[in-house]
Amino acid sequence: MTVSRVINHPEQVTAELRDLVHEAMAALQYRPNSAAKALANNRTNVVKVVILEDVGVTEPYYMNLLFGIAKGLDKEQYALQLVTDRSHIDKGNPDGYIVTGARNSDIALLDKLQDPVVIFGENRYGYDFIDTDNKLGIQKATEFALAKHYQSLIFIGIDVKEPFEYSREAGYINTLQKNKMLPRIHRMGNHSHLSQSFINEHWHEFARNTVFICASDRLAVGVVRGILQNGGQIPNDFGVIGFDGVFLDQVSNPQITTIRQPVQQLGELLARMLLQKIAQSGAQQGELMVTPELLVRGTTRA
Repeated sequence: MTVSRVINHPEQVTAELRDLVHEAMAALQYRPNSAAKALANNRTNVVKVVILEDVGVTEPYYMNLLFGIAKGLDKEQYALQLVTDRSHIDKGNPDGYIVTGARNSDIALLDKLQDPVVIFGENRYGYDFIDTDNKLGIQKATEFALAKHYQSLIFIGIDVKEPFEYSREAGYINTLQKNKMLPRIHRMGNHSHLSQSFINEHWHEFARNTVFICASDRLAVGVVRGILQNGGQIPNDFGVIGFDGVFLDQVSNPQITTIRQPVQQLGELLARMLLQKIAQSGAQQGELMVTPELLVRGTTRA
């Protein structure tokens, strides 16, 4: 009992007693048994990470996110169980869930879960969440484009009715309104071949000194290809700015100026929030918006 108090509630024992127990633990090479502790607390030390979208489309992004989550869980000796089949979400007995890729249509599914849930991504249904500050990120991109004296700023958005997309568009619209400029928004599926086709089909409409501010690096890659295919000069005549900064921005030629999300850090923060929620018997944790970073590369004027 004394050892248990020293390990779990050190504030309840004297400094002298803590020192004696720590010395004995070091001499005996004692380590707390996490499995036994979990059993005593009626827990499994397993967290389900649920991905509710096509992993194949965004694989580099999710590799970084999962690494961050695993790192955060490992600090408390929790195991990660990856779930990509929504029919398997409520099977087993995890201590909690980290859910990413959720859309409005998934909320009914999440409402059925009995254990603590933390969402990766803005939501308006009362779930605790962590996300990049999407609005601020695009605001930074738009302000940068104006500072580099591009005269026409076009937003290439993702055709989804989701909070993250609304926030990114709001960052663009609000910044233009402050500068008394009219927004131009075009939305499409999040695929590079769609944005490339869009540029090809509308090429005659784009004057020189135009910058395309894209809701993802994937869209930005297609825009770059379309501009080059039509003989446009990047970055002097046309600029391109993406959003994510995980992988595609670096393999593009030229490399893409982008808003970088700290994805591994976001994963660690998700793990920390969920473990805190589990420890507090499901208490509400609120929301956390993380500031993204503007990375200036070859698709905009330096």
